[in-house]
Amino acid sequence: MSEFDFCPWLFADDATPDERDAQLAHQRDLPGLRRAGDRSFVSPLAAIHQADLTLGADSYLAAHVYLTGEVQLGDHTSLNPYAVVRGPVRLGSGVRVGAHASLVGFNHSADPDKPIHQQPIVAKGVVVGDDVWIGSNAIVLDGVTIGDHAVIGAGAVVTKDVAAWSVMVGNPARRIRDRRDRTRPNKPAPPLADFAAQARDQAAQLLDRHWTGETFTDQPGATPTVRAICDAVEIADLLLDAPPPQLDRDELVRRLAAMQDHATGLIPEMGEGSPSLDSGSAYHLLSVGYALDLLGARLPHPVQAVRKDPARLVAELDGLPWARQAWSAGAWVDIVATGLHWNRRLFDPQEPVETLFGWLLTRQDPFSGIWGAPSVEQGWQQPVNGYYRLTRGTFAQFGLPVPRPEQTIDTVLAHTRDGRYFADGRGTACDVLDVIHPLWLCGLQTRHRRTEVQAWARDRLAATLARWHTAAGFAFSPAVTTGTAHLPSLQGTEMWLAIIWLLADVLGESGALGYRPRGVHRPEPAPVVRTL
Repeated sequence: MSEFDFCPWLFADDATPDERDAQLAHQRDLPGLRRAGDRSFVSPLAAIHQADLTLGADSYLAAHVYLTGEVQLGDHTSLNPYAVVRGPVRLGSGVRVGAHASLVGFNHSADPDKPIHQQPIVAKGVVVGDDVWIGSNAIVLDGVTIGDHAVIGAGAVVTKDVAAWSVMVGNPARRIRDRRDRTRPNKPAPPLADFAAQARDQAAQLLDRHWTGETFTDQPGATPTVRAICDAVEIADLLLDAPPPQLDRDELVRRLAAMQDHATGLIPEMGEGSPSLDSGSAYHLLSVGYALDLLGARLPHPVQAVRKDPARLVAELDGLPWARQAWSAGAWVDIVATGLHWNRRLFDPQEPVETLFGWLLTRQDPFSGIWGAPSVEQGWQQPVNGYYRLTRGTFAQFGLPVPRPEQTIDTVLAHTRDGRYFADGRGTACDVLDVIHPLWLCGLQTRHRRTEVQAWARDRLAATLARWHTAAGFAFSPAVTTGTAHLPSLQGTEMWLAIIWLLADVLGESGALGYRPRGVHRPEPAPVVRTL
């Protein structure tokens, strides 16, 4: 093994005379190599079997390339480590094929009258033009022709012909722009700064729309809720950098602080009895806790409900419905972790969290980077959405790196291709938040598949900005529903404002908004615990 096996582009300029002689001898002895141009290189570690290979000048095959069948490479064309090319495949000149990419020029038929292993092979072949870049982990399927000058993004799955100069991303691959277009692709309309200015100008009117004269409601005429008050506080903080103008700050603090149950430390819904970690109102530990934080106040009581001995906590974590309801399981972890955070920050900096984090680190699936598994009925929705809630309350809130970020990105991107949730303008605030926050969070540690992540973020950002309702904000759901989730609401507005920031930050453009979430969806870890 030498450096040329994994960096073969160095061979033409750096190889010694002995190394050049050894390479020529290897090429002469290589079965199936019909012709090799000047200054070409074939790694001895490449697996070339039953091949009919033509290699142009200044072209190379790196280590662990797997190549079979009839394959033609033009001049200045390269296959990087672990690429798979199974002919018939014809590559033009100036083509770059990234590591782990696959070009497969045949297929099995799949008629139902016989098992798959008995099906005949069909082959149309793959044709790639000149000056084409095929990114790492991309897959090009049989029958595809890729035109000159195209770019295939990392991880893309190409199932149809690609026009010249196209930039393609996703699964199935879609065209996002013409490579000759030097303007920014899919530039959001309206621009971010204009959107933020419009939202700020309308913020007071928006909040007034949800004010009953006594309190806030999620939608006009709806029943007052605890979360509606908290969402109003978050929106006012984002857009006005102040408390909601409809209610005095001290009165807001008094109302919110009085809601906390002294015995459990939880916050029940208005009119609800004794709260528990398993009730829907447990989310108020997030919303009320951070609303008070934004108002410069604090929860008055420790959260006793999350104080559990290690054996009991492990038993309860093991008993959560990870297999079928990972979203609910992740939400439970979020609540418990947030309760521990408030206890450490406000009451006892020695509040133990080691058992919770130890359980999480030893239970994460090493292949998906997720807690929980997909199902036929819901795909990856439950575990991906559960991942957001779980990591928001633990790793993100406590400022710890997430484990296995690359595997998580792969899984979350696979979920984005599920048309049940994201096709044809679909994607509720929860579904989009539960995708972009993991991609953003993992992206703090790795640039893995960044091009594809940014392409998805740009598409979502443009679609989201266009859905602002004048002086009313955002609806929770962009698609019409049987209920009222498709109508503007405080919850929808609060969530989408945070989502817009995350989408823009992935693109490096969040500064144009002039706001930054500081509450439940804050991008920084929560403030450090106080010292006694």
